[in-house]
Amino acid sequence: MNAEVRAIRTPAEQALNAAYAAARAKLPGKGAIADLREAAFQRFDAAGLPHRRIEEWKYTDLRALMREAKPLAEPAKAKGKVPALPGLTAGRIVIVNGRYEQAWSEFKPVAGVELSDVFAFAADQKNYRLGEIPGRDDIAVSLNTAFMTGGVALRVAKGVNIEKPIEIAHVFADGTAAAMYPRSVVVVEPGARVTFIESFNGPAGVDYQVNSALELVIGEGAHVDHVTIGSDGDKALRISSLGVKVGAKAIYNGFTYTAGGAVVRNQIFARFDGEGTQASIGGVTLLKGRQHVDNTLVINHAAGGCTSRERFRTVLDGESHGIFQGKIVVEPHAQKTDAKMASHALLLSDEAEADNKPELEIFADDVQCGHGATAGALDSALKFYLMSRGIPENEAEALLIQAFVGEAIEEIVHEGIREALLNAAAKWLQAREQ
Repeated sequence: MNAEVRAIRTPAEQALNAAYAAARAKLPGKGAIADLREAAFQRFDAAGLPHRRIEEWKYTDLRALMREAKPLAEPAKAKGKVPALPGLTAGRIVIVNGRYEQAWSEFKPVAGVELSDVFAFAADQKNYRLGEIPGRDDIAVSLNTAFMTGGVALRVAKGVNIEKPIEIAHVFADGTAAAMYPRSVVVVEPGARVTFIESFNGPAGVDYQVNSALELVIGEGAHVDHVTIGSDGDKALRISSLGVKVGAKAIYNGFTYTAGGAVVRNQIFARFDGEGTQASIGGVTLLKGRQHVDNTLVINHAAGGCTSRERFRTVLDGESHGIFQGKIVVEPHAQKTDAKMASHALLLSDEAEADNKPELEIFADDVQCGHGATAGALDSALKFYLMSRGIPENEAEALLIQAFVGEAIEEIVHEGIREALLNAAAKWLQAREQ
C-alpha cells in the first residue's frame, strides 16, 4: 500500500493558490502566454515557496520570511510623482503596481528604439518567445510568470548607439499592502549600444511585495550597461530576477545597488552563448536595522574565450543580514574561459551577519577561474590614522566606508549614474551618523 505524501502548505502558499485560481481568467495574454502561465504555476504548486533545504535558497527561507501573500495590486488610480536620481537625465518608462503606465512615463521616441507593451510584443511568437531565459525554472521566476500583470518590451535596433540612458522605473503607488508582478523584455540587436536602469521605489511603512523579472537578450558585438537601483520602502519584500543571454563578442556590464527594503533578493541568471564575451557584474549593498538582502547569481560560460568578473561589496549595520551566493559554471567546450568572483562584507555591528558562498563548477581543463570572500570590521589602524589627524571618529568611519563602496561604484561606466550613486551612498552614511 502506497500512501501519498503531501507537504503542509503555509498560509502564504494557500493564499497564492487561491489568488491564481481567482485571477487566472482575468490575467492578460491568451493562447501560448496562458499556457506558459499554467505550466509555471504548476511548477510552483508542486514545489511550494523556496526554503532553507533548497541549497540556492538556504539563507533566504521564503516560507519563514513571507508570512502572508498579499493580494494582486490594482491599477493606479491617479498619476503620481516618481522619485528620480538627482542630476541624472534619462528617458523614463514607468511601471506602476506591476502595469505599464504611459501617462506616468517621460519617454520620447528615440530613433532605433521600439517600445511596446510586453504582451503585445510576446503575442508574435515568431518575433520573440517569452520565457526562454536562463533561470526560468526558478520558483520565484515561475511565480512571476504565473502572475505577471504587465511590463514593457524594448528593442534596440542593430548597430544603433543610444547615448541617453533609458530607465524602467517600478513604483508601488498604493497605501494598502498588495503584490505586483511586472515582467519586461529588453532585446539589444547585434552591434548596438545602450545604457539602461531598473529602479524600484515604494512608500515607507507599507509591507507591499514585488516579484519582478527581466529578460535581457544581447546580440553579437553589442554593448549593454545595466544598473539596478533598489530604494524600496522599509517594510517591502522584493524578489528581482534577471535572465540574460549574451552573444559572441558582446560586452555586458551589470551593477546592482540596494539600500532599501526589509527583505530583498536580487538574482541573476546569465548565459554566455557566444565566444569572446566580456562581462562585469558587481554591486553595492548598504544595510541597517534588521534588513535582509540576498545577492545570488549563476554565470554559465557556455562558449569558449569568455571573460567574466563578479565583484560585490556589502556594508552591514545593526542586526542586518547580507548574503552573497555566486556560482560560475564552465561547460566542457568552454575552453579559454577567464572567470573570477569576489565578495567583501564590512560589518559595523557585532549583531550583523554576512554569509558569503562563492562556487565554481568547472568541466573544462584550459581555464583560469578563481573566487574569494572576506568579512570583517573597519581597519582599526586606518581609523586611528585618520583620527590622529584631527578627524572625528564618526567622520573617520564614514570616510573608510565611503572608500570601501566607492571603489565598486567607480566601475560604473556612465558618469551621471556613477555620480548619482556615490551621492546616494554618501546620504546613507549621513543618515547613519545621525
